[in-house]
Amino acid sequence: MNEKITKAVFPVAGLGTRFLPATKASPKEMLPIVDKPLIQYAVEEAAAAGITEMIFITGRAKRAIEDHFDKAYELESELAAKNKHALLEMVQSIKPAGVECFYVRQPETLGLGHAVLCAQKLVRDEPFAVILADDLLDHEPPVMRQMTELYDHYRCSIVGVETIAPQASRSYG
Repeated sequence: MNEKITKAVFPVAGLGTRFLPATKASPKEMLPIVDKPLIQYAVEEAAAAGITEMIFITGRAKRAIEDHFDKAYELESELAAKNKHALLEMVQSIKPAGVECFYVRQPETLGLGHAVLCAQKLVRDEPFAVILADDLLDHEPPVMRQMTELYDHYRCSIVGVETIAPQASRSYG
């Protein structure tokens, strides 16, 4: 069994109703924050915490997430041919070095617990993180690093929570 947390499960199959109408045709995880989609910030934070396997639990209309982290041969060839090296480097670094991405389709949106269960075959009996990429948290040190360090020290489940207003709780899954 792996002693460090090297796997993260991203349940991204939800309908994104909290962000309607912006999420009617685009996954909420792909909403841009300045120049990057929300999910990219979450993956970068996980990678910075030493996580190397990103497991996305997807659903209908979530293909954009897979496309975002996939290699874009045509785009990269075009940028290289036009000597747009800074843009080429940016596109090539979307998926952090040393990171592998895996995608599992959740057949029905049956809740967060079911989404995590869909990752069972990839996670096996190893410790893993569940990252909900709905909200951007800007902390130093990053939250995921804090949590993996706590896991390394205590070797038990660690839960990170965020305070929200009681009236907002119905908007969260």
